[in-house]
Amino acid sequence: MADPFGDGTLSQALIPAGLNATLVLLRHGESIAITEGRFQGRLDTPLSPLGERQARFAGERLAHPDRPPHIAVPKSAPVEIAHSPLARTAATASAAGQALRAVHGQGVPRPQPEIGLLEVGQGAWEGLHREDVEARYEAELEAWRRAPHEHAAPGGEALIEVDRRVRQALSGIIGRLAASSPVSRAARTSAAGYPPPSGSPAWSLLVGHDGVFKVVLLALLDLPLERFWSFAFGLTGITIVGIHDGVVVLRAHNLLDHLAPLQDASPGEEAGADRAASGAL
Repeated sequence: MADPFGDGTLSQALIPAGLNATLVLLRHGESIAITEGRFQGRLDTPLSPLGERQARFAGERLAHPDRPPHIAVPKSAPVEIAHSPLARTAATASAAGQALRAVHGQGVPRPQPEIGLLEVGQGAWEGLHREDVEARYEAELEAWRRAPHEHAAPGGEALIEVDRRVRQALSGIIGRLAASSPVSRAARTSAAGYPPPSGSPAWSLLVGHDGVFKVVLLALLDLPLERFWSFAFGLTGITIVGIHDGVVVLRAHNLLDHLAPLQDASPGEEAGADRAASGAL
């Protein structure tokens, strides 16, 4: 597969100069495979009952960004809700869409599957319990953890291939944002620590997985794939990426305050909240 981006950075290839917009990344809720301690990858399992609650809480958080503590999500309907085609992400996207529609009405678009947001394929490890993977594939697992840009699960997907499909998906997503967003004509750029552009920029919601979102964030920030383990995405963790005058700024990462009500839940649900906070599996 030819790399359409050549040697250029993502910003040079995809982000128009002067673009003001926001990308919100939302990881899916707890799945049945997570409750069973199994490696997922592209294994298609539904949300657990706890995962369904997590998705509803996350949707409410996005629909009401001004509730304390404020989050930097525009107070408008998103341009797009794109999700991985797997069941756990589709259900999470549906819950978020329902919450946003209750506030913004029918102007909220229906969630649409995006193949580029599919989770990193884990090959032979998919469906196996974590202890089985650690016992049967100790060397391969250690190599994956040490140098993920050079190693993959047996029969799994190489990160360079994930990066290519992620960039293809981002090209369309950012292009659609640009078509709905104002372009700044000011002779300045934003930087971390300075106020973002005034007004309510267009935004899009992406619902995906821990692994693929690591690659998405590396691509947006122009960081190498060697940094794959630098970012953790908890279950229904919210990450906000601002594009200010064409400059990418990480506004917030892995917000989980919307799961606070689960601290008053049953012991089993509390364990699920702990898994969400740690980003386990």
